[in-house]
Amino acid sequence: MTIKDTKHIQLSEDDISLLNSPIGLRSLLSDKKTNVEKALRLTKHELKIKELQTELIKLQNWVIAKNKKIVVIFEGRDAAGKGGAIRRITAYINPRQYRIVALPKPTVEETGQWYFQRYVNKLPKPGEMVFFDRSWYNRAVVEPVNGFCTKLQYQSFMKQVNSFERMIMDSDTYLIKFYFSITKEEQAFRFKEIKSDPLKKWKMTAVDEKAQELWDEYTEFKVKMFEHTDLKDSPWVIVDADRKTDARIKALSYMIENIPYEIVEEEEVQ
Repeated sequence: MTIKDTKHIQLSEDDISLLNSPIGLRSLLSDKKTNVEKALRLTKHELKIKELQTELIKLQNWVIAKNKKIVVIFEGRDAAGKGGAIRRITAYINPRQYRIVALPKPTVEETGQWYFQRYVNKLPKPGEMVFFDRSWYNRAVVEPVNGFCTKLQYQSFMKQVNSFERMIMDSDTYLIKFYFSITKEEQAFRFKEIKSDPLKKWKMTAVDEKAQELWDEYTEFKVKMFEHTDLKDSPWVIVDADRKTDARIKALSYMIENIPYEIVEEEEVQ
């Protein structure tokens, strides 16, 4: 199949060439009903993501060669696309030199520990990148909204979190905090899709089921979190995630633009 001409839409020669590429043809055939504009947009996004993924490999090579440490936090409402973004970001980097951390509910033993302790145990060693699919900020929003922590525990967290992050950064670690933001309508749409897909049903949890009902409560605690923890040295990067492809590009671009890496020779990468 090739694209020669289209009606009702102006395409440049470059556009037609993109649509005739393997990526372009896959985009055209991804839906039962052909949508040229959508296919062109998806093709351009895919090419941009691949360009950024290639650059991220260079960034990781620098991390490995120079024994750097990077922590990237992904926060946001349920179904905001955090996990999917992490998978695209890490798709081609060296799996031996990065970790994805998505901690389950604390054990009885962990519940009695200093709150940050189990996160400290997951921080990167030199030459490593760690991506948190939700992080210590569970205690800033999810836990108080759902009654999983006491008011005193919440207040204690808010008093300690900024100092905790300064200690991380003082240990020569780069810290990036992403918040994936979606509308209430988009969340409802994604929940409906998840529930109707037998391959994704497992993603819905009891907390997810209550997310729409508790939307305003989540908003209230989210605002408090931003007001208290959006610091000059560790700001929140708000990512508009209603369109997943755009969100992934923004996150990748931000990492590449804000971590001052250098190109290293291949022999320097162990």
